[in-house]
Amino acid sequence: MPLRRGGTDPAFRITPDGAVWRASRTPAGPATLRITGSPAALEGHAWGPGADWLLDAMPGMLGAHDDPSAFAPRHRVVHASHRRNPGLRLTRTGLVLEALIPAVLEQKVTTIEAYRAWKLLLFQHGEPAPGPAPADRMRVMPDARGWARVPSWDWHCAGVDNKRASTVMRAVRLGARIDALAALEPAEASRRLQSVPGIGPWTAAETVQRSHGAADEVTVGDLHLPHHIGFALTGERRSDDETMLALLEPYAGQRHRAARLIVLGAPSPPRRGPRLAPNPPSWRS
Repeated sequence: MPLRRGGTDPAFRITPDGAVWRASRTPAGPATLRITGSPAALEGHAWGPGADWLLDAMPGMLGAHDDPSAFAPRHRVVHASHRRNPGLRLTRTGLVLEALIPAVLEQKVTTIEAYRAWKLLLFQHGEPAPGPAPADRMRVMPDARGWARVPSWDWHCAGVDNKRASTVMRAVRLGARIDALAALEPAEASRRLQSVPGIGPWTAAETVQRSHGAADEVTVGDLHLPHHIGFALTGERRSDDETMLALLEPYAGQRHRAARLIVLGAPSPPRRGPRLAPNPPSWRS
């Protein structure tokens, strides 16, 4: 679930009845979306000032605007994963800042640390999700002004170093100009995002994959992805970005989709060392 930032994401819930709840900051204001039904017949209900906007965006979020017809598996492992995941669609939220901020929080830290930071910051500085959100525990992320008012101590307590916090501050100062990138082609949106200091190819790719449903934006600079793809396609345990991009070249135009299918369907290389341990919370240091 690329839109879920961990099992305790305050902006995303799956309730026991199978309903999917998502709280978003839309251009029209905060909103909560509830999706029910089966893959063949989904139904959405929304609350809040941005309810209509979120309902209009729901088909794109569910992959209705994604066109996988141009994709042709060229490796056995990709073909097998494609066959096992026939319903895979790339999400397109149209919300660039919403995808960008958690991507910045994930820069060069463990996933556990990034998810913890997102959770703490939303509970401290977000607002309650509109409507009958489950257990009153869902939060909408702050608007640009809200992010700008987060004090340095709260970034510190959430385990976010000054470099990442400063990158978020630079992004939110651009405010609506960032979300306006949703109207551009993914490659151009990525290029403009990278003009903001602190946003590199990794962060830009992770953002436009979600905001634009970008089928060809590959996450370069990742610690694990090159090894996973290299091992799946060549059997070699070690790989790098250059090798990964060369291996994905037969999927030009669909490289992100191919990478997603490999991650979904192929085992990662065996680990030869301990996992990277997350840093302790800043208030304990």
